[in-house]
Amino acid sequence: MRVVFATVALCFAVVLGVPVAHAGSIERFQAFVRSTQSARADFEQKVYDRNRKLVQESKGSFAFVRPGRFRWSYAKPYAQTIVGDGEKVWVHDEDLNQVTVRKLARAMGSTPAALIAGNADIERAFVFSEAGDKNGFEWLDAQPRDRDAGFERIRMGFSATGIEAMELVDNFGQTTELRFLNLQRNPKLDPGSFRFTPPKGADVLGE
Repeated sequence: MRVVFATVALCFAVVLGVPVAHAGSIERFQAFVRSTQSARADFEQKVYDRNRKLVQESKGSFAFVRPGRFRWSYAKPYAQTIVGDGEKVWVHDEDLNQVTVRKLARAMGSTPAALIAGNADIERAFVFSEAGDKNGFEWLDAQPRDRDAGFERIRMGFSATGIEAMELVDNFGQTTELRFLNLQRNPKLDPGSFRFTPPKGADVLGE
């Protein structure tokens, strides 16, 4: 499963622009959690091995409504859709016509998706720390408290206008980098976007 649940969920990533002047990355993130109930954006994703060799590039879009409803769609290089409906998480690999389903609480936990689409009480799942400035962003580290989370840390990058990037390092030294484009905060989203019905003839695996 790719980043949203690659571990993640998810996984996923924190991504909304939340302007907070003269604030550190922790304060910016807290403001994001408090003020953002829904969002949508496009993303570009790159995956590097432990030697920083580029092994995959992909593009897509995502949207979420707190708590626990999200849609993460990969358009390239392979079509894959991940939908959280508030109770379950559905992963549809279109080329295989295969659907994997898991209970939402089990799938999210200490994952990138929990940072985006979960509730405000996320400090139980992550330890946060300031990570300094790099590449024009101010970075925040989020380390999962769960040792079995499948990744070592998530790093979120803030510009002057808000959260714009995420990096996820897994337990094998592989790094997934995400950049967010065309971000909209608190848009009105179609509730049907967060429901999923397996396509006719698809193999359905899981809970």
